[in-house]
Amino acid sequence: MQRTLIISPNWIGDAVMAQPLLQLLRARHPDRPIDVLAPPAVAPAWRQMREVDEVLQTPFRHGALQLRERWRYARLLKARGYAEAYVLPNTLKYALIPWLAGIKRRVGYKGESRHGLINVMHFDDVPPRPMVPFYAALADAPRAPLRADVPRPAMQVSREQMDAAASKAGLGHGPLIVFAPGAEFGSAKRWPPQHFAGLAQAILAGVPGAQVALLGSPKDRPVCDEIMAALAGRSAAGAVFNLAGQTSLAEAIALIARCAAIVSNDSGLLHVASSLDRPVVAIYGPTDPDHAPPFSSMARSLSLRLDCSPCRQRECPLGHHNCMRGIDADQVWHTLQPMLGTSHATPAGGFAV
Repeated sequence: MQRTLIISPNWIGDAVMAQPLLQLLRARHPDRPIDVLAPPAVAPAWRQMREVDEVLQTPFRHGALQLRERWRYARLLKARGYAEAYVLPNTLKYALIPWLAGIKRRVGYKGESRHGLINVMHFDDVPPRPMVPFYAALADAPRAPLRADVPRPAMQVSREQMDAAASKAGLGHGPLIVFAPGAEFGSAKRWPPQHFAGLAQAILAGVPGAQVALLGSPKDRPVCDEIMAALAGRSAAGAVFNLAGQTSLAEAIALIARCAAIVSNDSGLLHVASSLDRPVVAIYGPTDPDHAPPFSSMARSLSLRLDCSPCRQRECPLGHHNCMRGIDADQVWHTLQPMLGTSHATPAGGFAV
């Protein structure tokens, strides 16, 4: 049986936003299995997508060419009988893999001058498109008109996964609000910890039985520790759980699927929440809220749209960080509160129970 290979982006958010491409490919070939080749850090996200038959983890070091290792791995892929490959990263080294594997149809964007390695080549527009239609366009011919009906990303999480993750984290049965205070890109994308702490206080004062979970990778632990320090000695502190670095990505996805709402910087967990159709408040500063917006049925993007933004810098080049500091906790609480009024009793669609 012929198969399709997807070579995953290196970022969780990009992987989630690429999922509609798989929906379109599955609709075209309902009986053709779709495999995903993904970095270990991103692989758990793909495992929560119903279109994926098998997730293969890349054995390569980040940024390294490792030509001999890529050739050996390509030999293994050749034996699996792929009819086509979609190369989502724009790098030369990932385009080498399906070419070395002898996969006849190799689809992707031009990227790093990949002529020959990519033989169905697409070209990005200027200005760039939002990420969901950007990846979905690979399902069609190059230069084809953009689809008006691109599906939303959709992940699935079982009730058993949600319950197991909540039990391991020590969470009760009250409404769960998730904070995603980190941002892999850099500090400029992070809403200040003091603002998160003020929002936690407002939530716990206004929503009976509420719990707040801080999620993120081990790299996000310091900023989450700052939030906990700002709450120290306050009545809200006992209902705030600092889980950054304490959960696997699969467990974090399961907790997000269970939550009443999420407040997030522009990060991978924001897009996970959107793909699970959870209520989302997304906070943007140095990045463009129109480029990678939340796509839940209940979502709000907050951005001051200052003259200096989006600067797309890892750290504020002007030193004031006003694009994020100027969005205060009251504004976010005012945006979040109506969502909690209708959402906290039962998680919405986007997952299988």
